[in-house]
Amino acid sequence: MGAIFTNIAEIFAKSGWAQIFFTEGGWKYAVMLAVACVLLYLAIVKQFEPLLLLPIGFGMLMTNLPLDGIFHMDIFINETNHIDWALLGSSGGMVDYIYLGVKLGIYPPLIFLGIGTMTDFEPLIARPSSLLLGAAAQLGIFFTFVGAKILGFTNQEAGAIGIIGGADGPTAIYVTTKLAPHLLGSIAVAAYCYMALVPVIQPPIMKVLTTEKERQIVMTAPRRVSKTEKILFPII
Repeated sequence: MGAIFTNIAEIFAKSGWAQIFFTEGGWKYAVMLAVACVLLYLAIVKQFEPLLLLPIGFGMLMTNLPLDGIFHMDIFINETNHIDWALLGSSGGMVDYIYLGVKLGIYPPLIFLGIGTMTDFEPLIARPSSLLLGAAAQLGIFFTFVGAKILGFTNQEAGAIGIIGGADGPTAIYVTTKLAPHLLGSIAVAAYCYMALVPVIQPPIMKVLTTEKERQIVMTAPRRVSKTEKILFPII
C-alpha cells in the first residue's frame, strides 16, 4: 500500500494541479484559466461576440494550461525583436507555428476579409454620407494616444495602444507588431475584449442618451439597393 500511495503522490507532484496550488506563482495560472472560462461562458451561453470571445478564451485556456509548454514566447519576443527561427525549429510546437500568423501579419487581413464578407453594405450604398461616421473612430485613436502618453508610455507604445481607441482589433495587432511587439499579448486581449464588451457597455449608455420612443424607431434604408450595385461596390 505504501508503494501505491508513493506513486500517487509522485503523479500528483508532477501534475498541473501541483503547479497551480503548490508552486510559487502558480495562482496566476488559476486566475487566467478562470478568466478564460468566463470568456468562453459569455461567448457560448450569452452569445456576447462569439467570433471574438470564443477564440480569445480558447487561446487563453490553451496557453495557461500548466506544464503544457505549448507556447514559447522567447521565440517571438527576444533581444533581436525578430523571430528566432532556429529556436522555433528545435523547440517550437503547433501553437508556436499558429502564432506565426500574428507575428507575420497574416491574420489581420484574413480577419478583415472575413468581416467584410459578413458585412451588409446596403445602408452605406444607399446613403454614402454615412461613411463620415467612421471618422469618429479617429477621434478615439487620438484620445487614447494622449491618455497613454499621460500615463507614461513611450511614443511607440502609445501609438500601439491608441489604435484600440478605433475599436479595430486586427489593426491594433498589426500596428503593435511594428511599434511595440512586447505589448502584443496585452493589446490583443484588451482590443478584442473591449470590442466584445460593446453589447454590454452600449445598452446603458443608449438608455441614458435616448428616450424609449427613440429606441423604438426602426431604421430603414433610404432606397432599395440593386444586386448590381452590391456586386460593383467591392469591385470599384
